[in-house]
Amino acid sequence: MASVIGVRFKNAGKLYYFDPGVFWPTAGDAVIVETVRGIEYGEVVTGVKEVSDELITPPLKKVIRIATADDAQHDAENRAKEKDALALCQKKVQEHKLQMKLVGCEYTFDNSKILFYFTSDKRVDFRALVKDLAAAFHTRIELRQIGVRDEAKMMGGLGMCGRPVCCAQFLGDFQPVSIKMAKEQNLSLNPTKISGICGRLMCCLKYEEDHYEATRKRMPRIGRDVMTPDGAGTVVDLNILKETVRVRIPKGDSTEQKDYPLEDVQRMQPARPAKKQKAEEADEEPEEMNGLDTQSVEEYAGEEGLTPDEALAEIEEFAEEDLTEEEMAVSDDEAEEATTEKQ
Repeated sequence: MASVIGVRFKNAGKLYYFDPGVFWPTAGDAVIVETVRGIEYGEVVTGVKEVSDELITPPLKKVIRIATADDAQHDAENRAKEKDALALCQKKVQEHKLQMKLVGCEYTFDNSKILFYFTSDKRVDFRALVKDLAAAFHTRIELRQIGVRDEAKMMGGLGMCGRPVCCAQFLGDFQPVSIKMAKEQNLSLNPTKISGICGRLMCCLKYEEDHYEATRKRMPRIGRDVMTPDGAGTVVDLNILKETVRVRIPKGDSTEQKDYPLEDVQRMQPARPAKKQKAEEADEEPEEMNGLDTQSVEEYAGEEGLTPDEALAEIEEFAEEDLTEEEMAVSDDEAEEATTEKQ
């Protein structure tokens, strides 16, 4: 166990731990610390607390000092200079005709380095660009390529819900998101409806996934026979959030559908041979097409005017593209430096 404070260097950025040393800053205070990028100005998010050694990335560096008013002013001046630096870099990019999109710019607190963030579909030879920037700013230059999720995090924007995107508001790290989560939550598999402004699957698909998985395990499957207070019936629908089960109950020559709380529904388990029961359960499983049920694929095909095979191919291509992006994207806080530096 070690006593640490949590420091964040930008809005919704990753939380880093530092040794408070003789200082005991509280949440909201500004501090000057040493990082792998140099001397930095950061905000204390969590006060002094003890954490296990497994959560600490060695070496644990100490806080240099509590930030003063002059430090705050210097940091504000750096933020103001970043706009001019970004404009100049954009001009140089156009002069060199490089296929890259500038996203942001950062000065280190001690002005020993300027970092430029960009996105590109391919590798970019920016050595000539670095030479021009170093001659213009007379300091070390670092260019770092980031993924589309990191771009959305830095740029910000509004999501489909009408609120600012989560990654720019409070998400420190990106969690893996898969199309299986959308399927588990009975959402449309149309990529345009489950994608964020970055073009990848929305991060909010992860929020309720644990609840859906845990609740679905406690609920009977669709098509199973159950016993309700009104008699035996067949499950036709599930409401995971309300934890209710819709059951079709025979009423003479017709049937009636009614919703019941999960605790009022009991599974019917008639005695039958184990092999036969296993075979029947396998037959009752919904038909799947490469991990996607036929009904979901047909719904997407109907929405987009595609054949089932075309819809399945498009969904699989989208899922594969998202997985590839998730594996290749590197966070701007943890990426290896794809950098050429010049003093």
